[in-house]
Amino acid sequence: MTHLALTDNNGFYGLPNFLETARTHGIEPIVGVQVTARDGEAVLLARTPEAYPHLSELVSRRHLEETFSLTAALAENLPGVVVLSADLELLAQLQGQAELYVEIRPGPAGKAPLRFARERQLPRVATNAVYFAEPDDYSLHRLLRAIDLNSTLADLPEDEVVQPGQWLKPTRQMAAHFPHCPEALAEAIHLARRCHTDWKFSGQVFPHYRDQEQDHFHLLRQRCLEGVNWRYGKMSPAVAERLEEELSLIQDKGFTDYFLVVADIVHQSPITCGRGSAAASLVSYLLGITHVDPVRHQLFFGRFLSANRRDFPDIDVDFPWDERDEVLDFVERTYGGERTAMVTNHVGFRSRSAVREVAKVYGIPPAEIKQVTKRLSFFGRPTKIQQRMIRHPKFQNVHLEEPWPEIFRLASRLNGIPRHLSVHCGGTIIVPDQVSRYVPVQRAPKGVRIIQWEKDQAEAAGLVKIDLLGNRSLAVIRDALAAIRANTGRNISYAQFNPLDDPRTQRLIARGETMGVFYVESPAMRQLQQMTGRGDYEHLVIHSSIIRPAANQYILEYVQRLKGAPYKSVHPLLDEALTETYGIMVYQEDVSQIAMKLAGFDAADADTLRKVLSKKSKEQLSDYRNRFYKGCRRRGVSSRVIDAVWEMIESFGGYSFCKPHSASYALVSFKSAYLKAHYPAEFMAAVISNGGGYYSTFAYISEARRLGLKVLGPDANASDINYQGKDRTLRVGLMQLKGMPQDVLETIIKERRRNGPFHSLDAFCQRIAPEPTAARILVQSGTLD
Repeated sequence: MTHLALTDNNGFYGLPNFLETARTHGIEPIVGVQVTARDGEAVLLARTPEAYPHLSELVSRRHLEETFSLTAALAENLPGVVVLSADLELLAQLQGQAELYVEIRPGPAGKAPLRFARERQLPRVATNAVYFAEPDDYSLHRLLRAIDLNSTLADLPEDEVVQPGQWLKPTRQMAAHFPHCPEALAEAIHLARRCHTDWKFSGQVFPHYRDQEQDHFHLLRQRCLEGVNWRYGKMSPAVAERLEEELSLIQDKGFTDYFLVVADIVHQSPITCGRGSAAASLVSYLLGITHVDPVRHQLFFGRFLSANRRDFPDIDVDFPWDERDEVLDFVERTYGGERTAMVTNHVGFRSRSAVREVAKVYGIPPAEIKQVTKRLSFFGRPTKIQQRMIRHPKFQNVHLEEPWPEIFRLASRLNGIPRHLSVHCGGTIIVPDQVSRYVPVQRAPKGVRIIQWEKDQAEAAGLVKIDLLGNRSLAVIRDALAAIRANTGRNISYAQFNPLDDPRTQRLIARGETMGVFYVESPAMRQLQQMTGRGDYEHLVIHSSIIRPAANQYILEYVQRLKGAPYKSVHPLLDEALTETYGIMVYQEDVSQIAMKLAGFDAADADTLRKVLSKKSKEQLSDYRNRFYKGCRRRGVSSRVIDAVWEMIESFGGYSFCKPHSASYALVSFKSAYLKAHYPAEFMAAVISNGGGYYSTFAYISEARRLGLKVLGPDANASDINYQGKDRTLRVGLMQLKGMPQDVLETIIKERRRNGPFHSLDAFCQRIAPEPTAARILVQSGTLD
């Protein structure tokens, strides 16, 4: 086989991965799609590069237009698009208006199309309408169809599955099916060779900033200079040198508009947290995208952007959780709906879902399925489930007979197969023209426009995303600052107040008294703070990263070294890179630094190693391991040291932070801790009101009492919907009344503000007229006492 076309149904869902895989295996890839609509179906191939945007837009219309007509769409001028179909009515209507080929399939299904092609003198191509790669995959096809139709295998309609022979047959077997029309085989080969196969995406696709009147790079420089005055007061030599270095690289790499657009979005909220590697950028800091000073805290810009970096980074920005939708609306309004869309997630089958769905297909009763699947969260991937179950104590009294062994076997085959799309938590694409020219667009169930690729494929295709995410702790800080302003008249600017040197805040962090404080309130993090006794910002940055799965195995060793225990350097070449973390790998960039210093990797290869670790590609990782070992040996590093260092590197296959990201989180933690230390009532009220914290409301109220706050119950004349804090009191909000309709709560507040307090129960009932259930809740909760 020399050529292969990918023709997903109504989509290019796996296209970038397909192109890369085909190239790896020496196969010429053909870009295509199978489009099904109410008025017909056809396979469309891109014979030329110019055909791709036409196909992408057509597929988008298929998803977005309720009245989409395939016949009408194909009758338009679509240069380079080839149409293959066995739909005779569609072919008849399009003859003379499109580059048509009649699909001839094996068996009786091919007779009518062959007769039609000869009568109309249309070229015909032999195809097998392939649905699976190997003959043994037919059972998997039937299984997936049954799952999709919510049917058992026994009740699966035959017309809902394809024929067993519709697999990817080799040339000789295909030829045996078409002795009566060898010209169809020859035409298929000829068409494949005519199709463009050297597919390359046209570089990075950046958004265009909306201001078209000024030179954008000049505007970026001007905004940065204004930021110097805002952040520093005056320009220092170190800041000047760093700024020129970054601006030069940003201009060379084409990132000018990207920074302006992100800053434009960020300025829609006064309280944000730019994070990830972007926090290493001085330009980001000066524009207000991030809030950690990268010069003061020695954050390396090359972690975000460098001349040799092969992939292009994106910027992650957190907004208060209840403002994020407004921010997304702003993006769509400002940059145009057709130019924006969100990245998708390809959700695949995993252990629980695979076993549950296969069991349903086999007709297993729901109660029995639940008994098994509720125990499967321990196993992750569904491979070798049975062997693990035998040894697991939770399955000691569970007897699984046929067909359960078969169910587990089939479930393991489903592992990783895509099941449905979901919306990425924040990834947003903005392009200069129309997203649908680059990748098909469709709507998620909630109406959001999404592209058909997940983040890795979008990146491979050159689409640079911006992550716009919701963060409840930012809403906590916002609400606490508003309450402080209302209660005391003190106006604290989130972007400019810097509590890193505040003694009370440092003591609170050092003692681990951080319930409610962003990112450092978990029991593990509080225990780490107590073990180290360090409340300074620099150590909190380390702790915010070492607590992650990639590095947490080294916590005890870290604490001992922090407290003065002697330790021997792994290798002198690593001393400089790991000095601030006491010789222990903590950050993602430690992987890159060690690969460069110990094995002689260049910056690009070292960064690729870091990414390969996070993606858990065994094949790629094995290749990099060999290169690492060879590089170390060339530099005279002993096998013992190489093994020890590689073991540390491999641990970073788990979840880890880069230092700029950890620094950004630690700054938000510090600001949260400052508010708790100095304004505990306002802070705890905001924590409880915004919900979603690590602990229950009861736990937070207990913490408020521990802080010496007096907790006051709900009161129709004093409570707001949310909790309120002032001085040394915490007033329970009406939101706490379980079962109370939101509209009743809002009516109580509006009526009280408009006409004053309620002087009696009768007056309250006359003015509010609550339903009996609502009245009962109000009385029983003491709200009307």
